Formats: sequence, structure tokens, C-alpha cells
Amino acid sequence: MKRHQRAKNKATTSSAAILATGLQDRETGQPGKGDRPAPTFAADPRQHADFLRGRALAHAADNELDQAIKLIADAIRLNPNEPDYFSDLGSLLQRQDRLDEALRSYDLALQIKPDFVDVWINMGDVLQRQSRFDEALLTFDHALRLDQTSAKAARKSAALLLDLKRFEEALAKLDVLNAIAPNEADVLFSAGLCLSPLHRTEEAAESFSRSLQINPDQFQAHLELAFRLSELGRPNEALSHMRRALDIRPASVEVMNNIGIILNDLGRFEEAIATFDRAISISPAFAEPMNNKGFSLQKLERYDEAIAAHERAIAASPERALFHYNRGVCFSETLRLDEAISSFRKAIALEPDYAQAHYNLATNSLLSGDLRTGFAENEWRFKCPELRLPERRFNRPVWLGKESLAGKVLLIHLDQGFGDAVQCARYIPLVASLGATVILETYAPLQTLLSRVPGVSQVVLIGQPLPEFDFHCSTMSLPAAFGTALETIPSSVPYLSAEAGARTTWQSRLGAAGSPSVGLVWSGNPGHVNDHRRSVELETLLPLLDVEARFISLQKELRPRDQATLRERNDVLDLGSELGSYDDTAAVIEQLDLVISVDTSVAHLAGALGKPVWILLPYVPDWRWLVGRDDSPWYPTARLFRQTETREYGSVANRMKTELEALIPALATTARCR
Repeated sequence: MKRHQRAKNKATTSSAAILATGLQDRETGQPGKGDRPAPTFAADPRQHADFLRGRALAHAADNELDQAIKLIADAIRLNPNEPDYFSDLGSLLQRQDRLDEALRSYDLALQIKPDFVDVWINMGDVLQRQSRFDEALLTFDHALRLDQTSAKAARKSAALLLDLKRFEEALAKLDVLNAIAPNEADVLFSAGLCLSPLHRTEEAAESFSRSLQINPDQFQAHLELAFRLSELGRPNEALSHMRRALDIRPASVEVMNNIGIILNDLGRFEEAIATFDRAISISPAFAEPMNNKGFSLQKLERYDEAIAAHERAIAASPERALFHYNRGVCFSETLRLDEAISSFRKAIALEPDYAQAHYNLATNSLLSGDLRTGFAENEWRFKCPELRLPERRFNRPVWLGKESLAGKVLLIHLDQGFGDAVQCARYIPLVASLGATVILETYAPLQTLLSRVPGVSQVVLIGQPLPEFDFHCSTMSLPAAFGTALETIPSSVPYLSAEAGARTTWQSRLGAAGSPSVGLVWSGNPGHVNDHRRSVELETLLPLLDVEARFISLQKELRPRDQATLRERNDVLDLGSELGSYDDTAAVIEQLDLVISVDTSVAHLAGALGKPVWILLPYVPDWRWLVGRDDSPWYPTARLFRQTETREYGSVANRMKTELEALIPALATTARCR
């Protein structure tokens, strides 16, 4: 409308000159603002209003907001039809946090000029500050509809959606912004921030990378790209970008800490320690690098130093559950079980749902012989991501020993390895004695072996359709369901037996032995998290072969070095490739006088068959073998040979050789009687 337009020609030029004069006064230090006498504008009060506005802007630039607001108000009284004045007043009120008044001023500006895009955007800013987010988004979107080229409106809408974690909507708005202002670094960076929580990690990394191609000096973009590359399993590239971030901010202890974490991931622990030490020297109270240094030292098996680092981190931030947990892990690695248990309990007190702390409390309690606590806490195992145990969800309740099973059908399903299945099969007759019909879900190699356990009514392979049942219980929950303590472990053996046909077949295959027969197993599943500690190379056990006995390999999977060692020997009968199932292995074990094994399912099988079994154990053993004893309450026929603090197996094999030489006469008598 005409009445909303500025006066043209001479009047407009005069107003511009007045505005320039007001700003010049501020910059040159000449009398200005309220010090210079106002010119006389007899002909046009609107020129006087523009003059007042110029003075107001000068005051506003010097943060003299009260005086600026007074002058803008005076200008509005002289010319109440100028939307810019109301816009300026709204901005000044907004700067004073007088948000409701600012909104009213913006409303007045829009009554005069409904398509005033900047006012719509400013109004959206106020609404956002008032946490009226949906209204703010509508306001930004309206501004964008008025001016489809308004990068400012699209940017603010996208930023608010990102803050609200409405990532898909934010991405859509960023696409609009990219169409308006293509290939802007900050737009690509924001897109990466949206893609990351949507688990579109590859796309996020690409977006951050493109942003850095445009502006290579973005500190935060290097950080975010490094994090995404780490998630993608590209640690070397992540390290490069993290170091670039450190080049930009050389004193950033947070970045140094992140560099150390990546070096830990790469197994470069000494470099990681040096990096953490640098961060600690700059910021001695920063607990994170102290804790992470402890992790590096732990990996280097420098446990005393690791414990000291974790304790320093705890002193700096005693409320961090993770720090107590990590110290507990180090105590556990040195078999300081009481201190480990105390640390895990502190972590749980700070973070009651800390699944890993509960699980480690379980394993350390079990190791120390407190089976009731250990098995109860072991139920947290399903919530530990590193164990990769999917919690089975059934439409029937779990049974943990409370409900009566009389006349009920109980599904027992496996949740861990073959050895756990063999160990806990001893509970199935106990379940059946409670009046339950037992359905056992198991792995194919164990199917026929476990089908003969007394009390098993039906065996179903994992993945097959399940029959109807009333309750379910996982294998490793059975000890908890029965409230197992050291003195109540069901330890009668044998509770497994070989299949008659397989026994006959292997009797014929092995024939009569002229000397005692000893089975050997020296390695387990290479994918096991603890395989590097429990498995050995065949070469380690070679001293045993000097003993007068017939040695038979029960090792199903041979690693390359072991294959080479076996090819060079003619004193080991290798049956591994002939063992099709655990029935075959059980039938062979029944023909032996002794089994010597590392901690694998074969050791459990030999114990469950009631066969003498010697088990090589690492310094920190699995929970079921306890500590400080050479026998097992789980397997009466087992004898345990533990590593010493040297944590090597050579001396263990030599002790075994000595003991085996002493045992051979008795074994020979047994062999002759068999």
C-alpha cells in the first residue's frame, strides 16, 4: 500500500544522510546521539523520525539499549506507519529479554507489512527462546514460503529441528537450504549431525568429509568425522582427522584424550600412554585421560600401574561408575577378588543398571566361591552387548525356581557355548524330578548326546519350531534356579554317556592299546573372547609326548602351525577330522585312560563322562574353576593345572609331564583291565 512506502527522491536522500550521520558520530567520536542538536524538519516529520532512528541505532551499537528504545519509541510516535521501526524496537526488546513485548512489536510490524520476512524470522527466534518450538517452526516456514530464497529462514528451521532431535525433518530442511545455497560447509556439517544418530554412518562420514573439502579448518567437523570413521572400523583415518583437529587447537586435552583412545583401538598402547600423559600434564584434574591411561596399562599387563591410574581418575571424579568398574577389572586380572567385587559394587551403587558391572560382579563372586550371589548376578549377562547373547523373548514366563513345575512343560534353551550346555545338563534330571516335562533346545552336534540325559522328553534344534510349553529357562540360569552353592553342586558323574553304536565303532577303530591312552586338546574356538589365554599351540605340549603313552588328538579344528607340527610327528594319532559329533568324541573319550585339555567343551565332556581329565588353566581362569585349588566341585575326576603369576604355559606342561610320568604305572594297570 502507498501509505507504507517511504517518501521518494529528495526526502529519501535526506533520511539516508541523517542515518549515515548518526553512525558516523559513533565511529568518529564526534558529538552524536543525544549530544548533537536535532535538525529542524518543519516540512516532513518522517525525516525527523529517521534521524531519531539513526541515533537509536548508534546507541544500540554501543549496547545502550534503554536510550535506544526511547529514541525508537519517539520515532514511532512521529511515524507509526513504518514497519522497520517496529522491527527495530522488537530487536532491542529481544536483546533485553523482554520477549513478550518484542513479540507485540513484531506483530505491529507485520500488521503494516505482512510479508516482512526478517520480522517473521525474528519472531521465530523469540518463540524458540520461549520454548514454543512448534510455533517457531511454523514461523520460520512461513518466512520461507514468503521468500523461497531465504537461506536464513531455512537455516534457522533446520537448526531448531536438529536441536529437537527431529533428524529426518532437519535433513529435509537442509536439502532445501542446500538448494538455496549449494555446497556450504556448515550445511554439510549439519547434515552429518543429522545422519549420525540415524545410524547412517557412511553417509554422515561422507557429509563431514565434503564439508571439510570446502573448509578444511573446521575443528568440530574433523572431530565428528573421526568419530564416524572409528565406528566404521577405519581407525587409521580417524586418527588422521583427530590429529588434524589437534593441529587446529593444539592445547585441547579432549582431543588428546580421543587420540589416545584411537591409539588404544589400534593396539598402540605405549603411544596412547604418552598421549594421555600429555593431556594430564596440561589438565591434571581431567579424569578421562587418567582412566584411559589405566586401560592402556591394563592391556600391557602393567596392572599395578593401571590400578594407580584408575584410582587417580576416581579421586578426580568419584561419581563416575566407569572408573570404579575399570579399576575392578584390573583387580580381577590380578585375582584380588575382594577388591574387584568392592569396585563393581561401587559402580553399581552409582549406576544401578550397569550391566557389565553386574556381570563382572557375577564372575568374580563365582570365582571366589560365592555361587549364590554369582548366579543371581549372572542374569545380567543378557544385557551385556560384548557377550552378544540375544535375550530370547517368549510369550511364556521365565522359570527361575519359584513356580511349581508339577504337570508343567519347561523349555530349556541354550544361551552360551557347548561347554556350558554340557556342564548344566546335570540339572535336567533335577528339573524332571519336580514334575516337569522337559523340552531341550540345543545345537545339532549335541543333539543325540543330550537326548540321552535322564529327564529329557524332547530335543529340538535351534531354529526349529517349538512345541507348546508353560515356562522357559536358559541353560546357564539353571544353577540360579536351584540356588546352587558350593556344597550343593550336583556333582555325581557320569551324567552323560556315549551312544552304544558309536562306542562299538570306536572300540574297533582304536583297538587294544599296549600302553595308556591319553587324549589331547590344546585349543578352542578362535573366536572366543578369551581364546588368547586359554588356547596353546601343540608345540607347548610336546614335552608330554616323551612319556610312554599312546597320544590321541581330539582337536577338531587345527590351526596352521599345529598342522605343521602334527605332520612332523608320528607319535600322535590325529582323530579330529573323524569326529562328526559329540557322540563320536564321547565314544572315543570312553576308550581313553586320561584326557588332557585346555578349558574347552571337551574338558567338560570328559568330566561329565566321569573320565579322568587334566585341565590347563590361565592365571585368571573362567569362573567355574574357582581359585586356589587343583580339584573341581563340578567334576570329581578333574585335576586343574594353573598358570602361575608368570602367565605362561611352558611350566604348566612341564609339571604335567612330571605328574604324568608318575601316573603311568597306575594308568597302565587300568588300561590292562579295560
